[in-house]
Amino acid sequence: MRTAYQQLIDEVCALLDAPATLEGRDFQLIAFGAHDSDDDLALDPVRTRSILGRGSTAAVRAWFEDFGITTAHAPVRIPPEPSAGVRTGRLCLPVRHGGVVYGYIWLLDDGALRLDDPRLDEAMAIARRAGALLAEDARGGARIGNLLHALLTGHADEGPAPAGELADALGPAADGPLVLLAVAPWEAPHELPATPPGALALTTLPGQRAGTAWALAALVRPPAARALARRLGVGAGRGPHGGLSAARHAVAELPAAWPEALGAARAAGASDRLGALAEWAEIGPYRLLTALPPRLPPDPAVLPLLRPEHRELAHTAETFLDHAGQATRTAEALGIHRQTLYYRVSRVEQLTGLDLDDGEDRLLLHLALKTAGW
Repeated sequence: MRTAYQQLIDEVCALLDAPATLEGRDFQLIAFGAHDSDDDLALDPVRTRSILGRGSTAAVRAWFEDFGITTAHAPVRIPPEPSAGVRTGRLCLPVRHGGVVYGYIWLLDDGALRLDDPRLDEAMAIARRAGALLAEDARGGARIGNLLHALLTGHADEGPAPAGELADALGPAADGPLVLLAVAPWEAPHELPATPPGALALTTLPGQRAGTAWALAALVRPPAARALARRLGVGAGRGPHGGLSAARHAVAELPAAWPEALGAARAAGASDRLGALAEWAEIGPYRLLTALPPRLPPDPAVLPLLRPEHRELAHTAETFLDHAGQATRTAEALGIHRQTLYYRVSRVEQLTGLDLDDGEDRLLLHLALKTAGW
């Protein structure tokens, strides 16, 4: 199917003698056409970002949508807007099917192409063909996503077992290895992006934690997992966190992989050390925390330390324990003098009644602090 999209965008480039891109309605890149040019148009920064990053920024999307492209049925001319990063104007050809917009064909606009140019009518016919393909893709993606949802939740309607039906729908792609990617929090539980490159199936599921009520689940092959996470917003500023399960070799094994993916995403949100995307195999003690019930009340001994006015002491204690109680390394990590560290550790002991020279007391405090951030 990706080859079909590429052929269509190549047709547009040849017809209009201009560089063009095809994006889904979520502004994720689907195909782009190469263009031989010595001018600056083909090097437009927004186009470059779309091609290299497979998408556009929120400011760029907002600027384009302000011109009514989501409801347009004809080409739309959009002027430059440097403050949004749009240095070159655009011609937008809405990609529609059955009254629904499924995407956009974008042309860099130097003003030479008139809106009454008959070639634009031919280009719109190509856009309608692309719309029919995107609609077909969306129907197939929705069915596969529903099967993945049924498999991961155990809520199957009448009919074949969801694992077998999902494997049949995936075809050769069902042969492992496969991983699940969790993206949490997912702010639009009833909206899924157009299936991006690399994703075999998408669905949304409860996030099982206050503040992350929903998560996106994506089925993907391991080599494509990190690139897919980036396309879904993981690691973008204050965007969501991602988690990857251990690999599975059969679709029927995926239900056990989802708690791993979701737990890894939660660990990424709890620990800066793990980065925005964490793998189940790499989250260490957080694997044990995934078995704890949600909203577990803190241990009474640690309650005083968790008060807002003692946030700095709690951070000091956690860093001290993360560094195995080694004062020099802890002081360096915190950027404080060792004497300041010793004073803070003594204050922690006074507040909690715990002896940080005692292994079990250390374990209790460390677990309590990790759980509080969980």
